[in-house]
Formats: sequence, C-alpha cells, structure tokens
Amino acid sequence: MNNENDLPEVPEGWGFVQTMDRRDFLKLTSFGLLVICAIDPLLGMAGALPAQTSPLAAPDFNSFLHIGANGRVTCLVGKIEMGQGIMTALPQLAAEELSVPLSSVDIVMGDTDICPTDAGTYGSLSVRVFGPTLRAAAAEARAVLVQMAAERLQLPVSDLDVRDGVVVSKTDRTKHVSYGELTAGKRIERRLEGQAVLKQVGAFTIMGKSAPRRDALDKVTGKAKYAGDIAPSGALHARILRPPSHGATFVRADTSAAEAVPGVRVVRDGDLIAVLHAHRDEATRALALVKATYSPSPSTLTHETIFEHLQKVAPEGRASGSRGNLADGEKLASQVVEQTYLKGYVAHAAMETHSAVAVVENGKVTVWAGTQTPFPLKTQIARALNLAPEKVRVITPYVGGGFGGKSTSMQGIEAARLAMATGKPVRVVWGREEEFFFDTFDPASVFKIRAGLDAAKKIVFWDNVIIGPGERGSALFYDVPNHRTLVRSGWSGNTGGMHPFGVGPWRAPGANANVFARESHIDVMAAKAGLDPVEFRMRNLTDARMRRVLEAAAKRFGWSPKPAPSGRGFGVACGIDAGTYVATMAEVKVDKGTGKVQVVRVVCAQDMGIVVNPEGAAQQMEGCITMGLGYTLAEEVRFKDGVVLDTNFDTYELPRFSVVPRIETVILDSPDLAPQGGGEPAIITTGAVVANAVFDAVGARVVQLPMTPARVKGAMKG
Repeated sequence: MNNENDLPEVPEGWGFVQTMDRRDFLKLTSFGLLVICAIDPLLGMAGALPAQTSPLAAPDFNSFLHIGANGRVTCLVGKIEMGQGIMTALPQLAAEELSVPLSSVDIVMGDTDICPTDAGTYGSLSVRVFGPTLRAAAAEARAVLVQMAAERLQLPVSDLDVRDGVVVSKTDRTKHVSYGELTAGKRIERRLEGQAVLKQVGAFTIMGKSAPRRDALDKVTGKAKYAGDIAPSGALHARILRPPSHGATFVRADTSAAEAVPGVRVVRDGDLIAVLHAHRDEATRALALVKATYSPSPSTLTHETIFEHLQKVAPEGRASGSRGNLADGEKLASQVVEQTYLKGYVAHAAMETHSAVAVVENGKVTVWAGTQTPFPLKTQIARALNLAPEKVRVITPYVGGGFGGKSTSMQGIEAARLAMATGKPVRVVWGREEEFFFDTFDPASVFKIRAGLDAAKKIVFWDNVIIGPGERGSALFYDVPNHRTLVRSGWSGNTGGMHPFGVGPWRAPGANANVFARESHIDVMAAKAGLDPVEFRMRNLTDARMRRVLEAAAKRFGWSPKPAPSGRGFGVACGIDAGTYVATMAEVKVDKGTGKVQVVRVVCAQDMGIVVNPEGAAQQMEGCITMGLGYTLAEEVRFKDGVVLDTNFDTYELPRFSVVPRIETVILDSPDLAPQGGGEPAIITTGAVVANAVFDAVGARVVQLPMTPARVKGAMKG
C-alpha cells in the first residue's frame, strides 16, 4: 500500500491536516523550528486562569508545535475531531499566543506516529486541560523566535514585537524578520530560559472571536473522510459472526456453505470467525450461510424488571459528599418529601457506526479507526497481535459522533487481526444492528431522594441514594446544612454483573440522570413550599456563580414568578459539569389526550470562563439540548433475556427536526476564569427542565426517563 496515495485528501483552504505520511512529516520538520515544551499533563485541571507567566515545570515533554520555513504553523494534537469543534478552537489558542493569522495554522490530530501521546478525547477536557498546554507551548515558541530575531536583527528583545508572524522593531519598522525566515533551512531545538509570558485577555485578537468550523465545508459537501471511507487497493470487507444475545456462549459453527461461495474467504482465529469478500453485500450474504450454535443467555432480565434488580444487587456504596448530620436536619424539618426516580438504558446511536480499516505492510500494521482513543487502541492492537508498539500505527480521520461510545474500539482490533490473518487490507464496518448490540449503554439508574424543609422554606436535610450512574453531576451546590449523597455503583470499572450488557460513558456520563433526579426533587420541594421554582432555588443558593447564571437565564426567558403548577408549562433546572455552570429554562405543551410532550422553547445560560470560539460554543450548547431531548422524551433500550430488542431507528427514536424547539443560548462573560468544558454541560439539565415544565403544565410529576406519552398519561391519571 502506498500511504501517500491512500491517505484521505487534505481539505484545501482550511488550514487543516488530518493525516500525514510519516516521511512527509520528517521532511517537513527538517526545515523549521520544532518547539518541545515541558508541560504538566494535568495543567488546567483545577480550572484556574493560567498565570501571566506560563507554568512550565514538569519534565514530561508532551507538547509539539512545528513552524515551517514558509511560516505555517502545524499543531500536533493527540485529540480527535468528532464534531465538537476542537480542530477549530485549538488552532485559535496557538494562533493567539504565536501572534499569527489563524489561517496560517494547520493541525494534525489523532495520529499515533506523529502526535504526542494522549489518553483520549472525552470529558470536555480538550480546551480546558489540553488547551493550557498548547497555549504554553505556543507562548514559548513565540519567545524563542523573538530571541532568535533579536540575534538576527542585532536588537534587544524589549524592542521587538510580533505581528502576523513577523518580528518587527518597535522603533524602526524597516527592521523585521518573519518566523519563516528565522527557521528556513535549519532544524532548531531550543528552550527558553525562564518562563514564557502568556497574553492577557485584553490583548486577545483571535481567542474570544467566532471562527468558522474547519470541517464544515467537507461535511456538508460529502468530502469528509471517515474510517469507513478509507479504501485501500485490494481491500476485503469483513462480516463477523456475532452471538444472538448477551451472555450466549459459542458452541460450534459450520462455515462450509460460506466457504463455497466464489470470492469468499473465511477466517477462524480463536473467538473470531469472519467471512470476507471484496464486496460487503456478498460478505453479508455469505455470513448468513454460516450455521452457528450458541448456548442461551442465562439472563432473565428485561427493561421493565431491571430497576428492582439493580436495587437488590447494588453494593453498599460510598458517600461522595456529606455535611452535617441527617438526623439533626430531620428534626428541623416541618415537611419531608421522598421520591424515587428512574432512568432506562440509552444508546449512543452515533451517525457513524464503529468502523476501521487495517493494512499490514513491511511488518507494520496501520489502522484507520473511528475512535476517541487512538493511543489506547494502538496498545490494544499491539497486545492482540503480539507486536512491539512501534509496529502499530493508528490514524483517526473524522469521527462521525462518539459521545463516549467510541472510547472502546473493538472494530479496530478486529480489522487488525483479520488483516494479519489474510495478508490483505481489511475493512470492518459494523452494521447498525451490531452497533446497538455492542454499544456500551448509558446505565439504567435508580435514585431515592429524601429531603426536608423547615418553616422558613429552606432545605434543612438532603439524603440522596444513587444506583447506576456514578457521582458525576450529583454534587449538591444548594446551601443545605445537613446532606449526604450515597453512590451505590457507577458506569466505570467492574460493575459486578449488575447489568445484562456493557455500560459505559455517555455524553456527560452520569450527570444527565443525576441532574434529572436532583432538579426534579428540588421542584417537588418548591411546589410543597408553595414557591415559584426560581425563587425557591434562589432562597437556597449562596453560590454566586450559580445565582448569576440562573438570573441570566431568567432574564432572557422572561420568567415571571408563579408557583407550579401554573398551567404555563415553564420549567427550570440548574447544573455544573466540566467546570461550567448551566441554568436552563423551557416551555412545553402537553397533549392531555395522548400524553405527547412538545418542547416549544429552550433558553440555556452558561458560565464557561473565557470562551475561545463563541459561535462554536453556541453550536455545542444547541447540539447538547437537541441530543438531550432524545434521552428525555424517547430514547430507551428495550431488552429481554440478553437480547437487545432495538436494533435500528425504526424502533429506537432519535430527535427529529419536528421536535427541535426554538433554542436560545446565553454565554456569560467571565474573563477571570480559564476556559471550561463546552461539549457536554448543556445536555445535563435537559431531562429535568422538561420534567419540571411538564409538571407546571399539567400538574403531573413524571419520575421516569424517557417521558414517553404513555408515562406522561400515567402520571396525569395518578
């Protein structure tokens, strides 16, 4: 395979390099400045604004920037682009600190041979945690280049300024030298003595300004390349034998009929049985000829019995947050409110199914994979094939949606094993039924909340028992003197066989369910207190940031105080995720005859610190709210005896254009706070805000997600 011919074409005019041949990269870096910075990999985790000087202290060399002889800048990033927009935002950070035009900055992402090692793209960490690293690297590069210019121009550093990648004398504008001229014809590895100075917010010209998405044109015209679009010459399509249910055990398989089909090749490699053909549809037809026997699944659980099961088998748990004494708080309570909340399993349902293409050439395996974790996948492939890590390369083209579901990348391992077994390039593109079967679902969850109000209508105690989603999003930011949050299992790690299939991270994992339960219960208490839901929250809030966000949402929404249910169909919910504070308000209409909920309008306010790309941030908020309507109103995985009953979009309903409301976003100006997460926070309040709006509309409290018409009708009857 010739990599130079088979790699995806680089979009022109967007300053974006998605994949690059290693030889080309070495040619590129032999002429120019390669800046190697020592960066703390956890830099920015605390969410504090980076200091005026860049805190480069750790010995880990993990950030790279290349400045070429032509003056173009290439960012090398282990992160991947799956629609969240970081291929636009990260170059903005670099361009700002380097003082170069954004159009002159390219980016290479998710290539394990070229990019610095990265654990993966998840948790809204790219800008808030990797961003400070990239800024620091760019600031150091700028300082080094200014030093080099001072030597070239025979001027003091203090007399020099940088404009559009050109170092210019402040006193004599005829004296100048470009970054390209400084690096032409030589490779320099040079460190700055001391610390690089980062730009202050008031000096920003690129950060904080909206920039068009670099992937927009490719995606709307169909030019964008995803893993399944990579088509090496002579590649075979693989269709893999799958069990009929979770927990079923393979007994035997007769592949003779499939092997008799012209052009078909059958591979049996331990637990992997695959039928391969030059055409995918032929491979699919041949796979249907395989006669396989499995022992049945031992599971007898269904989507209706799962909640009782979870309560029986969940471990005792641990307190993730506590204060005061619950018994003392209960003595102060004049009203006690207790409720159980439920949420079913939810699939990621990404537009692109798990896909990978593998090629073996000269003893090295190259895998193009739709994955959120290219570096962990590289390690897994090396182990599966018993190869040295340097013999495996993972390249990540555009990823067609991940939401946590592409953190695991079994398809990449399958493609690599089959390519090694056949000696041919192999394409593994899961069908939609495989995608649903092997998805790691957002876990079903149970919440038992018991809380009390005193005579002044203040919350005096709060006891929350969580089963299923873990603790993310459960922290109690309301001012409650006596509270406890007990977490009995989460989605990560070994769940001890609690679930009948795999569970895993789902956009803001755990927070959607936790916020639904907490903010629903806050509304229940507001109704018991006879107070407007916003007024009740304000009465129990001392957190200045949350009060500010809630006030901003109420102002844009035009909220007028009325205790619920008011018949207006207004709802409110608040949350914190990835360092970002969120307040959402919604207006709904409920068809009392059918129970169908129509969300009419949503206003979402966020305090996310310094905003790198305002338009990109608004797009993420809109996407979160739209996706959130799915888990709120319709999305639920049905199953029985280990069999997933929903295998396509004919029964698993995603939000359609017809259900998308008018969405208004409010992004607060917070120049004193470093950039926080933007890819997930707005989704966490969607379930709660709609549930609270439904209660305000019809006086019925829906306590289980999704709020299907049948459940809404049931709540109204109850």
